[in-house]
Amino acid sequence: MATNVIMPALGVAQETGKLLQWMKSEGEAVKKGEILMVVETDKTTVEIEADASGILSNVTLGVGQEVPVGQVIALILAPGEAARPRQAALPTGRGEIEATERGKSEPSATGVAASPLARRIAEENNVDLSLVKPAGEKIEKADVLAYLESLKQRSNARLAPASPKARVAAGEHDIDVATIKGSGIEGAVIYGDILSAVAARAPRQAAPPAGRGEAASPTGSADDTETVKVGTIWRIMAERTTQSWTSVPHFYLTREVNAGRLMTWRERAQKRSPAKITYTDLIVRLAAAALLQHPRVNARWQDGAVHLNHDVNIGLAVAIEDGLVVPVIHQAQSLSIVEIAARRAEVVGRAQAGKLKPADIAGGTFTISNLGMYGVDSFNAIVNPPQAAILAVGRIVQRVTPVDDRPAVQHMMTLTLSCDHRAVDGARGAQFLQALAEMIEEPLGLLD
Repeated sequence: MATNVIMPALGVAQETGKLLQWMKSEGEAVKKGEILMVVETDKTTVEIEADASGILSNVTLGVGQEVPVGQVIALILAPGEAARPRQAALPTGRGEIEATERGKSEPSATGVAASPLARRIAEENNVDLSLVKPAGEKIEKADVLAYLESLKQRSNARLAPASPKARVAAGEHDIDVATIKGSGIEGAVIYGDILSAVAARAPRQAAPPAGRGEAASPTGSADDTETVKVGTIWRIMAERTTQSWTSVPHFYLTREVNAGRLMTWRERAQKRSPAKITYTDLIVRLAAAALLQHPRVNARWQDGAVHLNHDVNIGLAVAIEDGLVVPVIHQAQSLSIVEIAARRAEVVGRAQAGKLKPADIAGGTFTISNLGMYGVDSFNAIVNPPQAAILAVGRIVQRVTPVDDRPAVQHMMTLTLSCDHRAVDGARGAQFLQALAEMIEEPLGLLD
């Protein structure tokens, strides 16, 4: 029985998804768990895995097209299952899904003229004969072998490590990613590498002679500006933050905490861990414990009611080239520091490489945004709907503060909690922030 391939819903508020690339061609064999397509959502670019094994068929969505979530866009046929009559297949986009040239009448697999040997080879390799172009009047062994070789070449090209955005840009500029030396993680080709390749092959244009042309306007007219085109992720980020800022009643709570013992905890944890331990890892662990004590902050406002979340799934705001994404550390309340650090390194690495999976961005219940590494003392973050709150973390800096009624230099850090007043009132937010501050100032009592 055929399995429907649908446009996935990767967020509570997501309504549509945009296809960036098919990783398999129509008529090509697919294995369950293989990357089938790359989809752009309102949050990020995500690689979608196949839910079943079989033959990709009845593709109705082309590259660059956007459809509502839940819509069937293709089928995965079970072995031996004949292709179904298609209903208005949409055009495929620039060389992706270029199902190998087919006849005008698109005959079914059972109605194709082919030699017995060609049929046997096709059956052994799960090839739909309607996708094979014969050199003569009927399909022969050589035609099937040539088709299999073309699939192999396309598959090998796809194996070149590259981010989804880099693959799309390479297709737009007719660049083979296999010929590009990647500068990303493990040599992966990233978007910047494609731009460099495009710039390198572009003909140089001579600068206009001095004194000719229009002079630059001293008042900063439109001629002096440059328009920067943004991608869908940045555009949706702008729309969502605007919507949150204008529709969510924000209020802010700020607390300065002594981070001296947090620094000691990090040093001790680092000695026990082969992986790098960051302050973000420690704050995730402490915030998870504080959220268990104050579940109203680990909640969401939806349909006019407050919904409490049982698990603590902490999202981390990560800046990438295209905007801001929020990969999630799921069930952080049950993870050790070493496990949190490993998970954080994994999802942040995938976010920066443009290879986030659907599960990486789903189900967040609380968000942390840490700009301390950029020298920021404090800031107010915008709530990430439908979550009830987001924690902004500033840098650790030495300040003179009173200790036992005497001035002393201490390592201090500023936390700012942004809350949705519909779900969290001032008292509940303050109680959570107080609990978190106490844990930061005495973290060694929380053993992992």
